[in-house]
Amino acid sequence: MNIDILLFDGFDDLDALGPNELLRHAARAGAPFEVALTTLDGAERVLTALGTALIPDRRLAERPDLVLVPGGGLLDGSPTGVLAELERGAIPAALARLHEAGTAVASVCTGALLLGAAGLLAGRAATTNRLALDRLRETGAEVIDERVVDDRDIVTAQGVTAGMDLALWLVERERGRDFADALARGVEYERTGSVWRREGAAA
Repeated sequence: MNIDILLFDGFDDLDALGPNELLRHAARAGAPFEVALTTLDGAERVLTALGTALIPDRRLAERPDLVLVPGGGLLDGSPTGVLAELERGAIPAALARLHEAGTAVASVCTGALLLGAAGLLAGRAATTNRLALDRLRETGAEVIDERVVDDRDIVTAQGVTAGMDLALWLVERERGRDFADALARGVEYERTGSVWRREGAAA
């Protein structure tokens, strides 16, 4: 499974880097993941919400198996981050195109609003940071107040640290509960909350 974590200026550090670390550890342990930090336009450097400078691996792939979208910058009105990307519109347009072509999507925290702006959440179960649930409802989503929400090809997580649980859930979907639990123990992370699954979603 090719997983592209989509970065943009102002994204929340842990939203992307927590899942990145866990998914790469899972790959080293034998999970069928190829994980890359990517940007839509091939930018050589991205600044996180906390000012950390990152060098992405490459441009977003033409059709990855899954794109993971972090949040950041929506709730504090930052000039960069989700709010800026909603106004720019390029990321929602790319997500709509990729999903139409068969790419699954995942989000952490307010990254769900970028999925919503892409038109992907109307009538679909989703979650986000609890301070942004009303904005999520405005996208037409069926809002579920759970740590991770799995609606088959759309998987969303609540705020910040919930991205760790989302990553572990993606691992569990591919390799089973024992593998995911062993990974969590290995990084000394205690899995938190529950996963809401649409009937028929992978277990």
